[in-house]
Amino acid sequence: MLTRRHIRIKVMQSLFAMKQKQSVDLDTEIKFLKNSLTQSRVLFLVNLDLLVSIRNYAEEQMIAHKAKKFATNSEKNPNTKFINNNVLKLLADNAELTESIDKQNINFWHLDDEYVKILYREIIESDVYEAYMNNENNSFKADKHFILDIYKEIIAPNEKLFDYYEDKKLSWVDDIPLINTALVNFIKKLKVSDTEELSLPELVKDRDDLIFATDLFRKTKLAEKELENEIEGKTPNWDQERIAKLDQIMLQLAICEFLKFPSIPVKVTINEYLEIAKEYSTSKSSIFINGILDKLSKEYKEKGSLNKMGRGLL
Repeated sequence: MLTRRHIRIKVMQSLFAMKQKQSVDLDTEIKFLKNSLTQSRVLFLVNLDLLVSIRNYAEEQMIAHKAKKFATNSEKNPNTKFINNNVLKLLADNAELTESIDKQNINFWHLDDEYVKILYREIIESDVYEAYMNNENNSFKADKHFILDIYKEIIAPNEKLFDYYEDKKLSWVDDIPLINTALVNFIKKLKVSDTEELSLPELVKDRDDLIFATDLFRKTKLAEKELENEIEGKTPNWDQERIAKLDQIMLQLAICEFLKFPSIPVKVTINEYLEIAKEYSTSKSSIFINGILDKLSKEYKEKGSLNKMGRGLL
């Protein structure tokens, strides 16, 4: 699932892109934001399809080795435990995954199958693979643990795969850690009773998340001048031109949440943008942003202008 922090990051990035392009078409930019949220789930599907493609490649290799004129005994009688892994078979037969791959024309691993081959080689050369193939335990639980191990230890950390995703879609760079976590959690929850009709998770968990993203984007952009005025005077050693563009946007987003989102506690807003600043801006940005937001929140509280409903939201 996309967290609210991840949604805030998407909104921040969309506002930054809009400013860089000097775009004034709000509706088009909101469509871009929604597409960015949708693309997170595409990456989730791509990673599931990668597991299936590795399994299919393994089967192709096994068939090719068996057909060799001078095949060895082990090639004639291969260990089929990997290609018969219950989790991989469940994914390969999943109706929603198959339909989504076809509908969205996700053909990464047909066009760029060298990544499938690279990962397959790393898997079969690993100690995890050797231990699994030599283990006589053929339970669903053992199969699931193996898939989790190779995903966490071999696939997710692969730098070539990371670079490939970055080249395919720059916005995926920020999505990768979240998608890896979502995929691991999805596999952990799989049960032996699951069938090919198993539903895949939606990453934007409900309509409220999408409304939050678009409202935060729209309200911040429409009130941009007003929010800039709120910042002025709170930064005695910095004028607007000297504040990093990304820091400006984070401050505007946070102030917008203070004033226009009644259900979000002030402390939550401040903590969220401090963490985002630590990851996306300069080393001193979080201290700078914290100082301004703390000063503004106290000022708003004294004036009674914090638009918050419910106990504990101030």
